[in-house]
Amino acid sequence: MNTNLYQHFRPEEHPFVDSVGDWLEQVESQYAPYLTNFLDPRQAYILETLVRENSELKFSFYGGYEHAERCRCLIYPEYYEPTIEDYELVMIEVKYPQKFVELSHGKILGTLMSAGIKRDYFGDIISDGERWQIFLAKDSASYIINQVTKIGRVTVHLEEQPYTEIIVPKDSWQEETMTATSLRLDAIISTVYNISRQRSKQLVEASKVKVNWAVNERPDYVLDLLDVVSIRGYGRIQIQGLEGKTKKEKFRLRLGVLRK
Repeated sequence: MNTNLYQHFRPEEHPFVDSVGDWLEQVESQYAPYLTNFLDPRQAYILETLVRENSELKFSFYGGYEHAERCRCLIYPEYYEPTIEDYELVMIEVKYPQKFVELSHGKILGTLMSAGIKRDYFGDIISDGERWQIFLAKDSASYIINQVTKIGRVTVHLEEQPYTEIIVPKDSWQEETMTATSLRLDAIISTVYNISRQRSKQLVEASKVKVNWAVNERPDYVLDLLDVVSIRGYGRIQIQGLEGKTKKEKFRLRLGVLRK
């Protein structure tokens, strides 16, 4: 991969840039498709940027349903015609006693992670308010189904479902436009949730904030396009558009926001 490309991305993103370079080389040398694990929106953006700028290859994303947040990417030569089966996805449903207990996105995610399942092996966790479904990579599905029998203290059973059983997710991003003095993590949280800069800084330093699914304790961390920020107790933010600056040098932002 051309080292000049690194300047467009954060230092911590450089290993992923290298991985994309390896995938492109593999497709070009073997003239056969390559399927990634699940990517977050920021990784998908990086991959798309690198493919468009550095090769004649094609690519497409799919995460199990139309507006999936986390998707697998198929990179392929021009001759190839991809199908849904190429993405090797399985949809499972969490069976549990709905009348007596409630599950949450955080509890399900925490259970999967504590079971030693890497975040890039599973995609979105969706709910209609009662039912919960998870999208998995086919090659890890049987392991996950056998491994997860409890979520918290609740006994559960994971069961593969046909795509005809997919639910309509209850939560969806609300698009909002606003201006911010800075793209710093604490500044964006403060602006979106209308809390003091000091309070947002405390949330970050108390490990209650994740950026792209990793805990981030740096209030001065600068956000970029398609970053996803999760704030415990408040909700989530996605940077969906950077639309220049106002006359007063504030950043114009288009955001997706989930409020708790």
